[in-house]
Amino acid sequence: MVARVIPVDPFDLVVFGATGDLARRKILPSLFRRFADGQMPPEARVIGAARSPLSPAEFRAHAAEALAEYLDGVPPDPASMAAFLERLDYVALDAGDAAGWQTLAGRLRDDVVQAHYFSVAPALFADLAAGLDRHGLNRPETRVVVEKPFGHDLGSARALNAMLAQHFDEGQVYRIDHYLGKETVQNLMAVRFANILFEPLWNARFVDHVQITVAETVGVDGRGSYYDDAGAMRDMVQNHLMQLLCLIAMEPPHRFDPDAVRDEKLKVIRALDPVQPGDIVRGQYGAGNGAKGFAEEVGNPGTRTESYVALKVGVSSWRWKGTPFYLRTGKRLRARASEIAVTFRDPPHSIFGEEAPWRANVLVIRLQPDEGMTLRVMIKEPGPGGMRLKDVALDMSFAEALGEGVHIPDAYERLIMDVIRGNQTLFMRGDEVEAAWAWTDPVIAGWSERGDRPHPYDPGSSGPEDALMLMHRDGRRWREIR
Repeated sequence: MVARVIPVDPFDLVVFGATGDLARRKILPSLFRRFADGQMPPEARVIGAARSPLSPAEFRAHAAEALAEYLDGVPPDPASMAAFLERLDYVALDAGDAAGWQTLAGRLRDDVVQAHYFSVAPALFADLAAGLDRHGLNRPETRVVVEKPFGHDLGSARALNAMLAQHFDEGQVYRIDHYLGKETVQNLMAVRFANILFEPLWNARFVDHVQITVAETVGVDGRGSYYDDAGAMRDMVQNHLMQLLCLIAMEPPHRFDPDAVRDEKLKVIRALDPVQPGDIVRGQYGAGNGAKGFAEEVGNPGTRTESYVALKVGVSSWRWKGTPFYLRTGKRLRARASEIAVTFRDPPHSIFGEEAPWRANVLVIRLQPDEGMTLRVMIKEPGPGGMRLKDVALDMSFAEALGEGVHIPDAYERLIMDVIRGNQTLFMRGDEVEAAWAWTDPVIAGWSERGDRPHPYDPGSSGPEDALMLMHRDGRRWREIR
């Protein structure tokens, strides 16, 4: 099966911070894959911009090394690689240096889409935005891509949005959350809104609870100072898990349109109940299995920052009132897994008798690894001797369903091309970011005021024991991380 590829218009994409880690690991490999699949037109160009005093040829060599290291799967065709590298240019630019901006302005074309990717620390966003304005590079159709974190709290998020609003219209700003670009996340919307099968059941009457899990086996991986300041709540729940919750809980938009979709997501965030102290469990991994503990990795022996958080969330809407959403995320856990599990209620009456084994129907949407969906249903176990029930999985792996040789695009591949198309559906809007922080800030302030310490947990486990009790007291259990 050959995936359908729709070419985009010719463009100039400027990647600020082009020599940094994100550009090496994600942006450049994603652009190459889109080029190799024929989605980038011959006129498209990618212009790297950073403080490193590289020539264009040296930047191409840098890009070739990044592609060799971070392209997964079959090595790229040498001809495709050479053709892609020809489309790369480079400008040495310091945000406060007029000469670099003038050089960049001379490289950009007026007759193509212009997009600027801020792949830099948030502290540089204001300087780059002002530089684009000051040097005539901010046209009405100009697009800017802003990486997370979108602030550290509500106040800083508002300040960031206000700064962006000084230079750009909201329609020019693309706040990128790579989780929204994952193929499975987009398929969640297709499953909900392109099939009549689930929508009549997608409410508190039929759904017992929803679990959203993002588990990682790695530690802070050299991001110690950042993570000790942010923690799992700011780094993962406020954005990634919040977005997944919104897609599960949102009402059907009137059409698949950027603002229509984001309007419905915003309604979900504003309907979230305040989280009670007893509905939160924070954890911090210790040392073990030859690995350092969190405190040692971040270089702060007395840190109270969480590397794990689990919480029970309610949505006060007509559709979801009474159905809890359980969210958990953590580092140094047993397995790497990201999934959404929608557990349906039991039938009101069993015609097979009380002694018949019973398991609830569960729809599991797997984001990683092995992207796909599983629906667990009850059937009769084959053989004579009465009606014996057994639950089985109706399993769909994207790799198997789409056939061998079909590349499932990385989230950045989709999102960068959506920027070029001018499609903001999968990007966060400013009021959405602020609403998420308005809900998150009181949760963090609460445990800070109480002086709560994270519960320790062993690396390679499923998290702190108290997280199990969060579910057990409601008569439920977390799905096993594996």
